[in-house]
Amino acid sequence: MGVVLRNLQKVAPLRRARLRRDVDTLRHILGIQKFDLGIICVDNSRIQHINNTYRKKNMPTDVLSFPFYEDLRPGKLPCPLHRDEQNLGDIFLGVEYMMKQCQEESLDLHGVLTVVTAHGICHLLGYRHETEEEWNEMLQRESYILSEYNRLTGRHLEPLTKRCSQER
Repeated sequence: MGVVLRNLQKVAPLRRARLRRDVDTLRHILGIQKFDLGIICVDNSRIQHINNTYRKKNMPTDVLSFPFYEDLRPGKLPCPLHRDEQNLGDIFLGVEYMMKQCQEESLDLHGVLTVVTAHGICHLLGYRHETEEEWNEMLQRESYILSEYNRLTGRHLEPLTKRCSQER
């Protein structure tokens, strides 16, 4: 199974091979290699449109996830009955939005892309952050994923935020 990675934005230079490698590492850590996953990199205009259409928030954001399995309990992998159900869903990455944040906070864009992709994958796997309890559960999972990622790659990534946020 695979990852479909599309770059539909031209605002920020994007090393797709590096992002694909990072996504493959995240999939390995989570044991989800048998599932398909779509990652679409977009600019502020497109992610704002999607955010307004699906969340009624007329502003750009860093990530939007659209799970194939909408009622998945956090920490439980889906049990597909057919090959065409081996799909986790799609993640839209607001690359332009993240690039501006990286410039303001002197962060590496590709590191942030990996962290935000891990966050998006958590959403595809049933994690939410509507309440403080859900946020803590999701943060714990993200922290584990990134610590394993760091162990395997020698990098030093960590979750971008440590508090409950309705913005994401």
